[in-house]
Amino acid sequence: MDDEQTVRLTAWARGRVQGVGFRWWVRARALELGLAGSASNLADGRVEVVAEGGRAACEELLELLRGPGTPGRVEGVTERWSAARGGLDGFQER
Repeated sequence: MDDEQTVRLTAWARGRVQGVGFRWWVRARALELGLAGSASNLADGRVEVVAEGGRAACEELLELLRGPGTPGRVEGVTERWSAARGGLDGFQER
């Protein structure tokens, strides 16, 4: 059994990240890493990513969000770490 700390990463990606397949791409990467959560468009043009799972997997997702290789153009990513809350099932695009 893996005793790695389970955490919640909330990240906000800004740039040209809506309408370019970014949320689909985030979902695919998160599922590959075994994370649960969501990627949601925000009214201000950013995408909010909420991911729960092992700390190392969340850190890897954060690095992937910062590129290169993301759809569109990510100009910056802001992050917040917190304790996992649970209750997430799969990874959703919203």
